[in-house]
Amino acid sequence: MVRAAVLPAVGAPLEIAEIDLPDPGPGQVRIRLAAAGVCHSDLSLSNGTMRVPVPAVLGHEGAGTVVAVGEGVTHVSPGAPVILNWAPSCGTCHACTLGEVWLCANALNGAADVYAHRSSDGRDLHPGLNVAAFAEETVVSASCVLPLPEGIPLTDAALLGCAVLTGYGAIHHSARVREGETVAVFGVGGVGLSTLQSARIAGATTIVAVDVSPEKEELARAAGATDYVVASENTAREIRALTGKQGVDVAVECVGRAVTIRTAWESTRRGGRTTVVGIGGKDQQVTFNALELFHWGRTLSGCVYGNSDPAKDLPVLAEHVRAGRLDLGALVTERIALEGIPAAFDNMVAGKGGRALVIF
Repeated sequence: MVRAAVLPAVGAPLEIAEIDLPDPGPGQVRIRLAAAGVCHSDLSLSNGTMRVPVPAVLGHEGAGTVVAVGEGVTHVSPGAPVILNWAPSCGTCHACTLGEVWLCANALNGAADVYAHRSSDGRDLHPGLNVAAFAEETVVSASCVLPLPEGIPLTDAALLGCAVLTGYGAIHHSARVREGETVAVFGVGGVGLSTLQSARIAGATTIVAVDVSPEKEELARAAGATDYVVASENTAREIRALTGKQGVDVAVECVGRAVTIRTAWESTRRGGRTTVVGIGGKDQQVTFNALELFHWGRTLSGCVYGNSDPAKDLPVLAEHVRAGRLDLGALVTERIALEGIPAAFDNMVAGKGGRALVIF
């Protein structure tokens, strides 16, 4: 039996409970978690913005040590440090054949037949986003396990599994920021801080951080922001004033709200790129008129998991970490136990802090 944070029903409070994990079967790996990041996607699953079968064990941003492997698993062995990959690509669907592995049609289908997690009374517990990282230990498909590159602290490595891949990919893969360009990042949470660091790594000159909280300015500037704007109805105008009245070359929205997406669009120069990373609900409707689409010539694009390929991008990120260009610890504003996850959700809703990291 191991302890886990269980979502009993959509919209219900998480429950800390003991769950049962059998030995890994063929093609499966058992992991002892060292740390798990509390991501906004977990909040979206718990409140129904994104769908998940319940009861479920949430958590998808994790790192730990292999405890045991099932038959046929050869790429990792007991004792190896690993990162969890919550969206493994199948390699055969249409998106994968196009090289767009982040859009894999089968990435979230692998967990349905695993159900290795069970409550103390024998109920199946769905492994939320494949990996169920809000638990002391988990059993996952071998495709969800990537070896941890050398030189990366195991607890901080958890952040590589989602926040860093998403933020780095938003800058380098989706928006394709070039050296000397200007960037605005909306939302200074874990992903936003990663995006700011990645914009600095890309060589952006003016990097504007935008958030509703004035208290996040120090965090933002430490991550690479050259300017900080407290969100208001004048945000787009303030950003244009910081960029010679042109607007930024690239705006990255990490919030998932209609008003923020619209403001990010309006903050982007004519011909610029607006990338939406934040996950919003169906009620968040963004509107544009046909004339402005023509006149401004901007590109508006969604961004899934940073448009990243974890197997290829992790070694690149690890090199940035080893070289001191990417500071994983700077993304973390609190280190908590399992019992602290509900409070971390509340902080997200209130717009407080960066990444909360569950330490096991």
